[in-house]
Amino acid sequence: MRESEFDYIRTIVYEHSRISLGSDKRELVSARLSKRLRAMNLTTVGEYCELLRSPGAADELANLIDVISTNHTFFFREAAHFDFLRTQAVPELCARPERWNKFYVWSAASSSGEETYSIAMTLAASLADRPWHVEGTDISHRILAKAKAALYREEAVTRLPPDTIRTYFQRGFGPQEGVYRVRSALRDHVSFHQLNLLEGEPPFRDPFQVIFCRNVMIYFDRATQEELVARLTRRLVPGGYLFVGHAESLTGIRHGLKSIKPAIYQRPM
Repeated sequence: MRESEFDYIRTIVYEHSRISLGSDKRELVSARLSKRLRAMNLTTVGEYCELLRSPGAADELANLIDVISTNHTFFFREAAHFDFLRTQAVPELCARPERWNKFYVWSAASSSGEETYSIAMTLAASLADRPWHVEGTDISHRILAKAKAALYREEAVTRLPPDTIRTYFQRGFGPQEGVYRVRSALRDHVSFHQLNLLEGEPPFRDPFQVIFCRNVMIYFDRATQEELVARLTRRLVPGGYLFVGHAESLTGIRHGLKSIKPAIYQRPM
């Protein structure tokens, strides 16, 4: 991939997603573009750039953002966050005098749904006596389709405790052998929406007690990180919690949140 081609790709990606691709990401971009070249039956990155410049390239631009932003995920990734949600955040927030209609959590970068359903499993075990809901959003239409389908290969669920698998998943048989689906009783508490976190307003109005926005800011420059944190903070109730990835930190970013534990922040009361 030529330098001019990389510059064009990272410019168009930034303009449409605010993902910042430094020079150290050139090999990663080249590797991920190879998937699109094969899919479009193209032989060079130059041809792909010309495709992106052509009229009606919006669908392919969405595919580009998809392959660049795709992140590895699994159920209960960074398990300490779910322990904190269960043992501290939920009891503390439920003891507050406010009478919220429901306990509301946002999985702001839901990917293929593992994080979102992990939150849902945690809330189902912690909030049996009060309404709750989880909103999942992601920039990628393709990955959201996987999240909505709620179908996972056996290897994706085998690390979970057997009781958790029995309670929250249906095992496939026949043509679906080796596939597990999240049970409808849990799916009914979850919604998914396509969303660019930095464009427009989310398709929901109520504030959240907890927001998970993990392993997202690593893609953004400092100014974009500050803008995103400000947007998320406005969506939290006073005393609500923001979880970021353990590889991320708000150090050096202007924000109004209080650091509680590594990668856990709270909006002041």
